[in-house]
Amino acid sequence: MTEVQTRDRLSPAEAADVLTLAAAADEADGVHPLSEDGLLGLRGSGRTHLLAYADDTLAGYAYLDGASGELVVHPKHRLRGHGTALLAAAGPGPRQFWAHGDEPAARAFAERAGFTRSRVLWQMRRSLAGLPDVPLPEGVTVRAFVPGADDDAWLGVNSRAFAHHPEQGRWTVGDLRLRFGEPWFDPAGFLLAVDPADDRLLGFHWTKVHPAEGDEPAIGEIYVLGVDPGGHRRGLGAALSVAGLRHLAGRGLADALLYVDESNTAAVALYRRLGFEVHSTDVMYSRA
Repeated sequence: MTEVQTRDRLSPAEAADVLTLAAAADEADGVHPLSEDGLLGLRGSGRTHLLAYADDTLAGYAYLDGASGELVVHPKHRLRGHGTALLAAAGPGPRQFWAHGDEPAARAFAERAGFTRSRVLWQMRRSLAGLPDVPLPEGVTVRAFVPGADDDAWLGVNSRAFAHHPEQGRWTVGDLRLRFGEPWFDPAGFLLAVDPADDRLLGFHWTKVHPAEGDEPAIGEIYVLGVDPGGHRRGLGAALSVAGLRHLAGRGLADALLYVDESNTAAVALYRRLGFEVHSTDVMYSRA
């Protein structure tokens, strides 16, 4: 029998148990069940955490941030109703859950629960060898982000560039500064395109380095790339992309990845022109 407990904030011990459960799912499935945002949320408040217990063992976990979240069941406790119990505890009405990897089992579970495929997120990759030469538009220079000094300007451009994006466009100063404390944060790899006449921010390419893990080597990421629609310079997105990729190559990395919505045809076309190809797929399942 499943007992689902609800928390507004996890204790350190509960967060550690969730990480252990997620690691077991990662090992079994070959893909981590929680996104970066899901992992960061284990340490804070502002979302609903659902813990499914089989006796005293954490068998499943889900969270809701508004109507959206993620859900995972420990591999040793699957097909015993824990996922269904977590969905019931999440409550009626509109809900969206991400499934990392486009797996038949996740699809079948979602469909049985009345969820339909509503959004597809691609991870794309390319080698950092043989990068194209894409110069910056005339009158644009690139410099590094300065934490504390550039926060507000960056948040403004980010919100305008991602005005229609359901997650990225809602970032607050708290979301930004939370990442300043992460081990991977490096302002030298957070590139800002500015007008040298007044240092006005025109666009940015925030890179990230994922450390080596097991047999997997370190890999770079186009973490967030955005251009201010109000100050758009032709070719700036492509030029910023390559500038960030060259920075990652200079760190000694061999490959880079990025995440992009399948439906974002303009961004997908840009990344394909730059040599990126689809590597893996995440799917959001929704219920009205």
